[in-house]
Amino acid sequence: MLKTRSLIFSLIIGLTSLGSLPARAEFKVEEASIASIQKAILEKKLTSTELGNLYLKRIKVYNGPGVKEPDGILGVIETIPNARQINALGTLNLRPATLKAWGFPAKMARSLTDAVDANPAMPDALEVAAAQDAHFAKTGKLIGPLHGVVMAIKDQYDTADMRTTAGADVPYANDRPPTDATFVKRLRAAGAILLAKSQMGEYASGVPRSAWGGTFNNPYDTERSPMGSSSGSGSAVAANLVTVSIGEESGTSIRGPAVYNNLVGIAATQELVSRHGMIEGGINTRTGPIARSVDDAARILDVIAGFDPLDPMTSASARRLPPKPYHTYTGTKRLDGIRIGVLREYTHRKLFTEEDTQALDLFEKALADLKALGATLVDPGEGDLLTPYVRKNFYVLYSPAMAKKFPELFPVDADGKPTTDRAATVLDMSMDASKVPPTLTIRDFPSVQATGQSKHMLGYYLRERNDAKIKTIKDLYEQAVFFKDERFGDRRANLVRKDRDTEVDNNARVHLRYAVQYIVLNAMADLNLDVIVSPTNNIPAPKLGSPRVPTKNGRPLVWSFIGAQGMPNMTVPAGFTTQVYDRVIDPDKPRIPVTGPNAEPGDTEPQSKLVGPIPAKLPVGIDILGRPYDEPLMLTVAAAYEAATKHRMPPPDFGPVK
Repeated sequence: MLKTRSLIFSLIIGLTSLGSLPARAEFKVEEASIASIQKAILEKKLTSTELGNLYLKRIKVYNGPGVKEPDGILGVIETIPNARQINALGTLNLRPATLKAWGFPAKMARSLTDAVDANPAMPDALEVAAAQDAHFAKTGKLIGPLHGVVMAIKDQYDTADMRTTAGADVPYANDRPPTDATFVKRLRAAGAILLAKSQMGEYASGVPRSAWGGTFNNPYDTERSPMGSSSGSGSAVAANLVTVSIGEESGTSIRGPAVYNNLVGIAATQELVSRHGMIEGGINTRTGPIARSVDDAARILDVIAGFDPLDPMTSASARRLPPKPYHTYTGTKRLDGIRIGVLREYTHRKLFTEEDTQALDLFEKALADLKALGATLVDPGEGDLLTPYVRKNFYVLYSPAMAKKFPELFPVDADGKPTTDRAATVLDMSMDASKVPPTLTIRDFPSVQATGQSKHMLGYYLRERNDAKIKTIKDLYEQAVFFKDERFGDRRANLVRKDRDTEVDNNARVHLRYAVQYIVLNAMADLNLDVIVSPTNNIPAPKLGSPRVPTKNGRPLVWSFIGAQGMPNMTVPAGFTTQVYDRVIDPDKPRIPVTGPNAEPGDTEPQSKLVGPIPAKLPVGIDILGRPYDEPLMLTVAAAYEAATKHRMPPPDFGPVK
């Protein structure tokens, strides 16, 4: 009888979700903040159910495919100018009847292996909203600090009520994982309404495409990338399809989608937020919020931060949370007494190309804005901020991987064995910093891989998930389907490569993380710095499917190296370009070998050339980096800059819906 009553209750809620409770005209959902939503609820001008319906209406209008797919979702795509569709959300947390009544595609069901989906212990988003409304009607109080906050979660993280496949089209026996990720449990307990799973680059690849979800679009220009891998987490927030979202970053996948979508993204101290319940977490994986404001992002961090016994790495955060909630540090308007280091290594124009020009111009304006707020800028000008400390601490940095970068200093014989006393060479460099290679800057550190980490962590996840059908990495690449479009890479080949590893060796990555933190903290202490700032991106959003932007003097699409070593950093909107330079294939040049850790012998790619300038209004950002666990100071600087500059602007093609 109890089960029957629960089912009837679910049906009633499903029917009310279809618009019988129209949203009050006075509440504007576009650019709504957590504070404004909760204020409206407390003043009885809005209910959680009404808010959910407002977002669903926007999803209905704006979440369709934004590219042409003449050969289907797995084939070569063609971009569409001004498509007004972004394909940001892949799964909706709605019961089957409600999903159908709204007219959403069946593929967006929260489970495709549970067609009935009638478990009363697993309420959908609108049922959760209705329960919140009932609680508020009875008590006059919010159910928790995130009451009414409608969220999207990157598909890399486990949600027990919604399918989780990391963007892959894999035939799991049960496409739902058995439990929530730890931070997901915390969000639910705080009152968050988890409305959707956001689209992502398959298996956290850096491209805005997956076999399951298709191709993802940037709302500021639908022919351009929203940045991978947390593509949908960024574009969904930018286009106001949800209030806030969660992304994951091993390199750039919180701050990248944030900056490309004119948003705030926080990649907190590595040990601050649990990685438990995610597909293929790693030593340098960070979980964090993507939001339209610093305050909203901080309010999410308040809930998800802290020790989790299921993720031993978070043990380091025990007793290291701030004395007050993170969001209480976002009200400062002045920066008097704050000392800010300028990471000039990322801004020397002679090192880069015309692609970088406008982003670097906007960064200079951001520095002037920070100075006007009272901050003291420690600016090396034509010099470097960290290079003196790299040279000073070469002994800490040295490793066999580093030696390979300087064969003239560390020669080897035909078998690759050292032919000199390397310890003596390193000692000489430690005693005389002028002997350290002048080309060694924070831009030039060698890329290191944690051998076998990906195989271990993906295998570990599959063992814990314990699906009846998909048990190994081999199952993933043998039973899944994959897109076939050279411009976006080969996801199957990446899985096969991972599965080849027969050793687990994290030494190089752990050493690099230690050495970089050592160097950066030495500089911050010696220069008495509170934070360090740099451009988040020198390169604005590229066209979907365009040739890879070549690394230029260590410059990637989004600067990521220091934060990837576990230090907290965040991006804040810093304005828009007026023109850009794009890359196209150069038909007059031959293909060249692919380089990088995932390259296979014989892999080639076309060479490219720049075209432009092309008129384009695209977002750029300023990056703020702090000491481990010093998020409060980082948030203080970010909030003051945000309040003074107000660079957040919604994408013009995604305005209010009728």
